[in-house]
Amino acid sequence: MREGAVSILSPHSSMKFSIRPILFAASITFLPIGICSGAESADDLLAKGKVFEKKFDAKEALPLYLQAEKIEPKNPDVLVHIARIYRFEMSDAGAKQEKLRLGYLALDYSNRAAACGPKDSDAQLAPAVTLGKLMPYLPTKEQISASPRIKQSVDKALALDPKNDTAWHVLGRWQRVLAEISTMKRYVAGMIYGKLPVGSNEEAERAMKKAISLNPDRPMHYIELGRVYAQMGRTEEARKFINKGLAMPDTDKDDAETKDRGRETLAKLR
Repeated sequence: MREGAVSILSPHSSMKFSIRPILFAASITFLPIGICSGAESADDLLAKGKVFEKKFDAKEALPLYLQAEKIEPKNPDVLVHIARIYRFEMSDAGAKQEKLRLGYLALDYSNRAAACGPKDSDAQLAPAVTLGKLMPYLPTKEQISASPRIKQSVDKALALDPKNDTAWHVLGRWQRVLAEISTMKRYVAGMIYGKLPVGSNEEAERAMKKAISLNPDRPMHYIELGRVYAQMGRTEEARKFINKGLAMPDTDKDDAETKDRGRETLAKLR
């Protein structure tokens, strides 16, 4: 009998068979299911989702990201992208309540991303981006309490990656909005809701210029710098940068809204 073959009949029988094929077949049964089924990894699903995200296609991207979340629920990159898709859907929603529902979903994922990615700049920035998106729909008290949280989120993101142009952009908008609040409004808000942080147009200008230097291909940087100049009374510079941004192709989901704000600012310039 050859090595590896065992007779299961009498020693005098000429009928013998090998158990080697049986053992091999049994071993296949116990291979990891992922190898046999070709199950996709979280990275695979994330990569597929990003293809749709670049097209601003939330409907196709979200199921892929949510599937990736089931595999790796604490992956900050996955959580950041889910938050972003909910912000996409928030932009497309019509009713205020639906915008708030989607915005709070995005905020939940943003906060989870920040908690799971303490060394990830985009994860730390996610709460600031989402709070900024939610801000127009929040009651005054919540807007005021959100303001320092946005700054903290941006500061953490920039400490991890000083070349994060989105973080510089958010910082610039934060500075511009707070600089716009009059002394009287600031006093009244402080009496009722608590002290507001102080913003600076000069700091807003610096942050937006930094964002442009890091990524000159995003129209939102130019438009928001133009709006800073409009607030400072520097009319010609405001027109120049807003018009430059308006002439550029959209690169972000919110570019259409940003361009609308730019046109509104241009209409008010004298």
